[in-house]
Amino acid sequence: MSALNLLLGIVVLTGAVAALSLRNLVHCAFASIGAFLGLAGLYLHMGAEFVGLVQILVYVGAVGILFVFAILLTRGGGVEERPLFSTSWLCGVGVAGALALVLLSGLFKGADPSDPAASRPSPTLKQVGQRLMVEDVLALEIMALLLTVASIGAIVIAMPEPSRKEEDPT
Repeated sequence: MSALNLLLGIVVLTGAVAALSLRNLVHCAFASIGAFLGLAGLYLHMGAEFVGLVQILVYVGAVGILFVFAILLTRGGGVEERPLFSTSWLCGVGVAGALALVLLSGLFKGADPSDPAASRPSPTLKQVGQRLMVEDVLALEIMALLLTVASIGAIVIAMPEPSRKEEDPT
C-alpha cells in the first residue's frame, strides 16, 4: 500500500464521516464532494482513468453541485434544530451490519482474479461511448430529462408564493 493510497483513503473517510456528522447541510454537501474527489483520486491512482474522470464529472461536477443548489434553493442551508443522532439509530446499525456481512461474503466468495477464465478484456473508451450514444441513448436522454425536471421542481418549490391582495367586496 502506497502513501498516496493511504492519504486518499484518509481523505475519503474524513469526508464521509464529516458528511454524516456535521450539522450544517451546506458543510455536509461540501464534505461529500471531498469524499467524491478522494474516490476519484483513488480510481486515477489505480489506473482506472475512465472511472476516475466519470467520478469527477458526474459526482463532483453534477451531483455535488446539485446537492448544494437543492439545499440553497429549498432550505437555506441553516443548522437543523434536531438532536445529533436519530432515535432509530439501532435500526441503522442493524442495516449497516447486514450490508457489511453481504459485502464481506461477496468478497470471499468472488472469483479468483488470478484465474485466466475470470479475466475479461476491459472495454475501451470508444466502446463505452459507442454503447452510450448508440445502444443506450434512450436511457441517457431519460436521465437528462429527469435531472432537468428535478432542477425545475427545486426552483419552483423554492420560489416564494405571491402574496394575495385582499379583494374588495364592493
